[in-house]
Amino acid sequence: MNLLDWLPFGKRKKERPDPDLARELLTARYNNFRLLIQANTRTHDHIAELEEALRGFSPYGMHYVRALCTRISVSTFRMIKLLNELNPDGYTRLYERFNEIQDRIATEIEPERQSRGGELVLDLAGVGRDHADLCGPKMAMLGEAGNSLGMKIPPGFVVSTAAFGKFMEKDGLQSEIDRRIQAADLSSRDEVFQVSSSVMQLMMKTPFPDDITNAILDAYDKLCAKLGRTVNLAVRSSALGEDREGAAFAGQYRSILNVERGSLTAAVKEVMSSKYTMQAMAYRNNRGLRDEDVAMSVGCIEMIDAVASGVAYSRNPVNVRDRNATVYSVWGLPKAVVDGSAETDEFTVAFAPEGQVVKRRIADKTEKFVCDAGEGVCRTVQLDKSRCEPSIKDEQAVMVAGAAARIEEHFGPPQDIEWAVTGDGTFYLLQCRPLMLVEDGTEHAVSVCVPDLPESLLSGGMTASPGVGVGPVFPIRKSADKLSFPDGGIMVLKQALPDRAALLDRCSAVVTEQGGMAGHLANVAREFGVPALFGVKGALDKLQTGAIVTVDADGHAVYSGAVESLLTEKPRKRLMKGSPVQAVLRKAARHIVRLNLTDPDSPDFRASKCRTYHDIMRFCHEMAVREMFGFGISDDHIMAASRQLVCNVPKQFWILDLGNGVSPDGDINPRCVFMEHVLSIPMRALWEGMQAVPWDGPPGIHGKGLMSVMFEATMNPNLNIASKSSYTQKNYFMISENYCCLQSRFGFHFCSVESLVGKRTSENYASFQFKGGAANPERRILRARFIGGILEELDFRVRVREDSLNARLEAVDREEMEYHLKILGYLITHTRQLDMIMTNSAQVEKYRERFFHDFKMFEK
Repeated sequence: MNLLDWLPFGKRKKERPDPDLARELLTARYNNFRLLIQANTRTHDHIAELEEALRGFSPYGMHYVRALCTRISVSTFRMIKLLNELNPDGYTRLYERFNEIQDRIATEIEPERQSRGGELVLDLAGVGRDHADLCGPKMAMLGEAGNSLGMKIPPGFVVSTAAFGKFMEKDGLQSEIDRRIQAADLSSRDEVFQVSSSVMQLMMKTPFPDDITNAILDAYDKLCAKLGRTVNLAVRSSALGEDREGAAFAGQYRSILNVERGSLTAAVKEVMSSKYTMQAMAYRNNRGLRDEDVAMSVGCIEMIDAVASGVAYSRNPVNVRDRNATVYSVWGLPKAVVDGSAETDEFTVAFAPEGQVVKRRIADKTEKFVCDAGEGVCRTVQLDKSRCEPSIKDEQAVMVAGAAARIEEHFGPPQDIEWAVTGDGTFYLLQCRPLMLVEDGTEHAVSVCVPDLPESLLSGGMTASPGVGVGPVFPIRKSADKLSFPDGGIMVLKQALPDRAALLDRCSAVVTEQGGMAGHLANVAREFGVPALFGVKGALDKLQTGAIVTVDADGHAVYSGAVESLLTEKPRKRLMKGSPVQAVLRKAARHIVRLNLTDPDSPDFRASKCRTYHDIMRFCHEMAVREMFGFGISDDHIMAASRQLVCNVPKQFWILDLGNGVSPDGDINPRCVFMEHVLSIPMRALWEGMQAVPWDGPPGIHGKGLMSVMFEATMNPNLNIASKSSYTQKNYFMISENYCCLQSRFGFHFCSVESLVGKRTSENYASFQFKGGAANPERRILRARFIGGILEELDFRVRVREDSLNARLEAVDREEMEYHLKILGYLITHTRQLDMIMTNSAQVEKYRERFFHDFKMFEK
C-alpha cells in the first residue's frame, strides 16, 4: 500500500456505484443488444426470402421487389442505429456506407419512365415490325403482314406509346398511380380490386392533352376522306410486351368495337386505362413484367362487318409434332370465339400433300355477335337452320389456314391469328401473334391408359390446356365470386371469359360449360400450365361447391376425390425465369446478398469495407457481441449490479439480472441468488448440463504432457493465478427470462456462451466461444478441433482458428435449444485440461465415446 493512502489528504476510497442505477444501465444495454439481434434475424429472414424469390418458382411483380428491398433496408438501418446506441457514435461510418448501398439499390429498382418521343398517331399503312416500340407488337405485326405479305388488313391508324406517355405525364397522373399501387397489398385480391378500380376511374376522369385529342380526330377524318365514306372503328389495345412469345396477354386488355367519331377519344382512353384492370395487373405480376415496361398504344382500325370470323392456329398448341392447322369459326364477329362465350365450328387442315380439311366439328351456334345500327355490338339469337350449318366452307378454312402458315413462315414461331370474311368473300387479317405452345406437348398427344379408374362425375368436352389437377370445387357465377376464390381450387365456369384469367395462378384446374381452345382463357391457361377442360355440359349443376375432385383434362373427365393413379408430381415451373422483374431483383441482390466480410480477425473487417447490406449485418452483429461481452462499462458498475449465485460448487458465479431473469422471491437478499429463483430458460439449461455429471478431475497425463503444462505456465504470465490478469476475472451470468450470456474461466481455458431461447424459433440461437489452455499450442489446437468435431455432429456451425473455437446454432425450437445448451454446459465442465492428453489418440477416443454416452441423459 502506498504511504499516501494512510494520510488524511491521500487517495480516497472509490465510492461504489448505486446498484439500481448500475442494473438499469446494464438492462438498457441488454435491451439494445436484444433488439439488434432481433433485427439481424429479421434481415436474415428477408434475405432468405429474396434468395427464394430469385429461384423464380412463385410469381411476383415490381411492387414486391421494391417492398422487399425496403424491408431489408429498414431492418439493416435499425441494426446500425442500435449498434451506435450500444457504443454512442462509435460506428457512425456505417451510415455513410448504408446510404451509398441504398442509392445503388434504388438505381436498380426505381422505375425509369423515359419520355417516349415520336409521332402521336401513325397511319397503319406505314407501320411495320420496326415500329413495335411506338405501336406495340400487335399493331406492328399486323402492319408488317399487310405491307410485307400483301395480306388484306383493315385500314386505320395507331395512337402511339408517345401519346400514352404524354397523357400519363399530365398533372402527375403516373406518379399518383404509382403511389396508389405501392401503397396496396397486391397479395390481397380485395385491395387489388380496389386499386384497379380507383386507378381506372382516375384515368378516365383525366382529360387528354389537346394535341392528343386533335391528333386522334384528325387521323380519323383523314381515314374517312381516304376511303370516301364515314367508318366506325374497332379500338384495340397494342401494349408493349403484349403478344410477345411466352407472354401473350390474351384478353387481358379492353377492345371496344364499332366506335363512332363522337366516342372515339373516350374509347381510346378506356383501352389505355385497361392496363390497370384486375386481370392485367395479376397477369403482369405472374409473368414478372414491370409496370413501367408496359406502355400502351391503341390500334384504331375499320370495323369489318363480318359474315363469319374466328381464330386460326398454325399448329396444335398441345402437341408440337402435330403440324396440322386448326380453324375456329362462328357466324358474325369473332368476339364469341375469343371470349369463350359460345360454341364454335372447328376445322382441322392438313397441308400435305395439299391443303385439305381432314376433320370438322360443326357446333350448334345459337347466338352470334353483329354490329349494332349506331355503334357497339349486340348479341342476336339465331333461329334459322344456319345455326347448325358450317359458318365457312372447306375451301375458306383451307384459305385461312394457309394465311396462318404464311405468317408463321414470315415471322418464325407458330401463329395465332384472328380473321374475318365479309359478305363478298373477302378475307381480312385482324390480328396475328405467337402461339403459346404447351411444354412437353408430345406427352399429352398420346392417350395413356390408366387402369382401375373410378366412374367419372362428368365426361366429355375438349382439352383446352393439358394436365391433371386436384382441389375443391369453386363455381364462379359473378365477378364478385373471384374475391373469395380459394388457393388450389377448381374453377368452374359457365363461359370461359378472359377476365377469369386473373385467378389462374391460384387454380389447380379449370372446367367450363362453354368455350374452346381458341379462346383467350385457354391461351393463358396453357401459358400458366393450368389444366383446363372446356365445353363440359352441366358442370355447374353437377359439381358441388367445396367437393374435392380430380380434373383429367387429357382424358376429358372429372372424378370424385383425389385419384392417385392419375397424379404424378410435375417438376415445378420457374415462372419468373428470364423475366424483367427477376432481372431487376438479381441486380439489386448484388448489393444485398453478397458477403465480403467473412473474417472478424482480418484487418479489413471494418465499417469502411462494407459493400453490401449483408456486410453491414455481419459487421453490426460481430461488433454488438464484442460490445456486449466487453460490457463497455466499468468493473465497478458490474460489481454493483451483480449478485453471487449460491450453489454447491467450488467456483464462484455472479449473476447480472437484466430483467425477469430472477423471480421476485430471489430479490430478498441484495447480495446473493439461489438457483431455484433463477427463471432464465437458457441459463437453467446450461447450468443443468454443467452440473449433470461430476467432473473427475484432470486426466492422467504422461511426462511430456506435464512438461508441456509446466513450460507454458512459466512462459505465459496470464496463467499465474496470483497475478492480476484477464484470466482471473469473475464468472458472470448475464440473464433475462429468455437470454443468457456466460463469461467464465474453467481451469486454464476461457469460454463464453450466449443464447436467446423463446417462442419465436427464428430468433433462437446459441453461440459458444472457447480459447486457451495450459498445454503447448499444438495440444490446445487439438482440443479446440476435438470439441469442434463434437459440435459439428450436433448441427452447430463451427469455426476453429488455432486454439480458438467459435460455434453457433440457430433457428431451432425451444426444446431442441435447451438440449444443445445442456451439452454445451457439459462440455464446459468436462473439457477442462483435456489439452494435456490430446496427443494420445486412444485416450481422446475414450473421452469422445464417454461424452456421447452421457449426452443421452439429456434426450427426452
